[in-house]
Amino acid sequence: MTSDVWLPIPPDEIKGLPDGPNYRFWNGEEDFPADPADCAFYVVPYMKPAEVALRPLPELSSVQVVQTLSAGIDNVQPGLHRLRPGVRVCNARGVHEASTAELTLTLILASLRGIPDFVRGQERGEWLGGFRPALADKNVLIVGYGAIGSAIEDRLVPFEVARVARVARSARTTERGPVHPLTDLPELLPEADVVVLITPLTEGTRGLAGADFLAHMKDGALLVNVSRGPVVDTKALLAEVESGRITAALDVTDPEPLPAEHPLWRAPGVLISPHVGGPTSAFRPRAERLLVNQLTRFVNQEPLANVILRTGATAV
Repeated sequence: MTSDVWLPIPPDEIKGLPDGPNYRFWNGEEDFPADPADCAFYVVPYMKPAEVALRPLPELSSVQVVQTLSAGIDNVQPGLHRLRPGVRVCNARGVHEASTAELTLTLILASLRGIPDFVRGQERGEWLGGFRPALADKNVLIVGYGAIGSAIEDRLVPFEVARVARVARSARTTERGPVHPLTDLPELLPEADVVVLITPLTEGTRGLAGADFLAHMKDGALLVNVSRGPVVDTKALLAEVESGRITAALDVTDPEPLPAEHPLWRAPGVLISPHVGGPTSAFRPRAERLLVNQLTRFVNQEPLANVILRTGATAV
């Protein structure tokens, strides 16, 4: 039975890993650390290009688990058909909630309060006073109400927002209130002052924020994308922000990285951060805890957490 585990963090730096497997360190280097055919548990390198994450997959003939360290699995999805049936694919639920929610609030507050203007004014030695909108009393719509969406709402509460509306793939009820299905967006969008996108990237959400979605947003609303770039139709967004009708704060873009000559960089009312929602000091300890927990379960033949799908089957 194969027992190699490939980790993108040096195994001697992770406290609490269970005994038994042969731990191999691989973080996307050209040479593999061992024969991929002997790998039973593959932890995908974090924040590496998709081609790096996908490169070992055709040779992982005995793999049982593919574990991402990202909130989604879109970086490995294109190569999953090359794995044998029954491989469990797990995401990093529990790792990115704190960091991504922090950045979401940062983008909202910076955009509403005009922080980019103040930074540019400071560079010119210019004192820019004036009236700015507050987050208090605003209606916020969270599109993609999973663990990160819930963490964003946790952090919105102290800011005295008027209302938080929640949208996910299907309707359900939470302690905080109802979660609406995606089909309710045309009714919810015109009421929202701030729209936060934190939905996974799937074929169903690719281009979700297209021309029709954006047209339903109220005049002066702020669109915040902390999900994946292709969830937003870039051409449609450019048309809206260049008209001045809405503004946007984007941690992710399509294309990404955004080319230096791309018009989004210079579009009015747009704040861009370079996909930094996850990689903070909060990442490493949470990622290590996840790996210790998952590998302990794996060694003890217990059910794994965060199983999104099994290859050759439908999503969980």
